[in-house]
Amino acid sequence: MVYFIGAGPGDPELITVKGKKIIDTADVIIYAGSLVNKDVFKDSKPDAIVYNSASMTLEQVIEVMKKAEAEGKVTARIHTGDPSIFGAIREQMDALERLGIEYCNIPGVSSFLAVASSLKKEYTLPGVTQTVILTRIEGRTPVPKKESIKNLATHNATMIIFLSVGQIEQLVQELYESYREDTPVAVVYKASWTDELIVKGTLSDIAIKVKEAGIKKTALVVVGDFLGNEYQLSKLYDKSFSHEFRSAE
Repeated sequence: MVYFIGAGPGDPELITVKGKKIIDTADVIIYAGSLVNKDVFKDSKPDAIVYNSASMTLEQVIEVMKKAEAEGKVTARIHTGDPSIFGAIREQMDALERLGIEYCNIPGVSSFLAVASSLKKEYTLPGVTQTVILTRIEGRTPVPKKESIKNLATHNATMIIFLSVGQIEQLVQELYESYREDTPVAVVYKASWTDELIVKGTLSDIAIKVKEAGIKKTALVVVGDFLGNEYQLSKLYDKSFSHEFRSAE
């Protein structure tokens, strides 16, 4: 069996109990390079074989899984955050299906959730936005034209932008198409890690602040008025609002 495990954003305690149990008993561990905190598998079996996939091709990763399966071993394939978001697991799962190898997915805490925790913010606020967009700017990996930053920005929703801090100036220019200059922005480097760094600003100055902080990768950019302090109170706990479990006063 191959287990795809979301290891969480960095803090080794932000992994599911289920994921930790699999890792600690696995015979083969394949982890996603510098993105995964090695403390996640510090309690693995002494004889577990560990591979760093940063230097491996897809074919090499699958070959390791195939060999382990033939030997009746359990493989823990560890990805950062939750691998369903920019995790490149679909191609691995499809390859395993073609080989008839059974696999299982164990979800993890995505870095964008850790960012909200670090910022002490809520992405969806009544009267502000009820939509969250997870995306990235076009780089070496292309983005469908309809999903460009310019097009997505027209919604003025909460935007969480992965893999883009290295192009912060271009990103800001594309966001300017629809967001105000004073729209709040935050950049969080290595959310939940011990060396986490938070940079706050607006569209007008965030690029300068990020450059000054020396942040070039491993960071998320979050944009939107959810970072502000103006919003409506939720109906969920409003005493004048009734629902299935509570009558209005």
